[in-house]
Amino acid sequence: MTKWKIGFIGTGVMGSGVISHLLNAQQDVLIYSRTKSKAEPLIEKGAVWKDSPAEIAKSCNLIFTMAGYPKDVEELYLNEDGLITNAKEGAVLVDLTTSTPSLANRIALIASNHGLSTIDAPVSGGDVGARNATLSIMAGGEQSTFEEILPILELFGSNIIYHGPAGFGQHVKMSNQIVIASTMIGVCESLAYAKKAGLNLDHVLKSIANGAAGSWSLSNLAPRMLKEDYEPGFYVRHFIKDLNIAIEEAKRMDLNLPGLDLACSLYNEISSEGYSDNGTQVLIKHYIN
Repeated sequence: MTKWKIGFIGTGVMGSGVISHLLNAQQDVLIYSRTKSKAEPLIEKGAVWKDSPAEIAKSCNLIFTMAGYPKDVEELYLNEDGLITNAKEGAVLVDLTTSTPSLANRIALIASNHGLSTIDAPVSGGDVGARNATLSIMAGGEQSTFEEILPILELFGSNIIYHGPAGFGQHVKMSNQIVIASTMIGVCESLAYAKKAGLNLDHVLKSIANGAAGSWSLSNLAPRMLKEDYEPGFYVRHFIKDLNIAIEEAKRMDLNLPGLDLACSLYNEISSEGYSDNGTQVLIKHYIN
C-alpha cells in the first residue's frame, strides 16, 4: 500500500472536519489556508502548518483541496506558484471543491502533462457529514487512481462512488445540488403551510420526516429552521455558486430546469437581504419571519 504524506489546503467548516479524521487515523497531514488563525485548532491536534500551496506541493504526494469557488481552484492548481508546477512527479491531486466540470477536465490534462494524477471529488453532507465521517464523495478521473486513494477517502466518507473520467464527479455534484435546491423550497413551503394552519411545527416534523416526504434536508435542516439556527453547515453564497454552475451546464446541454431557476432566484433574494454567510436553511426567512 502506498505510504501517503498528505497535504490539505482549505480549513473551513468542511475541511476542518475532514482533516480531523485524517489526523485521528494517524496520517501525516500538512495544512495551509489563507488565514492561519483559523487552522490553530488543527495545528494543536498535530497538523503541520506550511506557508504556501507550493510548500504543500513540494512536501506531499497526496494533496487535497477544498476551496470556495472555481477561480480559487484555478489559482491553486494553475498559477506558477501553484500545485501543478511544484508537485512531485507521481503525486495525486484531489479537489473536493464543488467546481465546474470543464475546469476539472483542464486541470486533469495539464496535470497529466506534468506526470501527476487528479481526481475531482466533490462531497455532500455538510458540516454534519464532515464531522461524522459520513460524507458522500462523487469521484471523476482515472479509475486506477481512485482505487489507489480509496482507503484515504474512506476515512472521511461513507458513500464513495467512482463515476467516470475527469469532470464526472462535478457533474454528479450538480445533480445533487439540483435535488437539494428544489427540496429546500419544499421544506420551507411545508413549514410555512403548517404554521399558517396553526399546527405544532415540531409535531409536524415528527410526522412527516420518516414518511414518503422524508429527506436529509427535512431531518437535518428543518429542526435548525425551527430553532432559528442559521449557522452555516453550507454557506448560502457557496450554494448560489453551485446553482449558477448547474444552470450554466444545463444551458450548455440545452436543458430547461425551471425548479433550479426558481431556487437560484430565491437564494439570490435571501442573499441580497444580508444572509449570504448563513447556512442554506436560512431560506425559511423568505416564508416565515
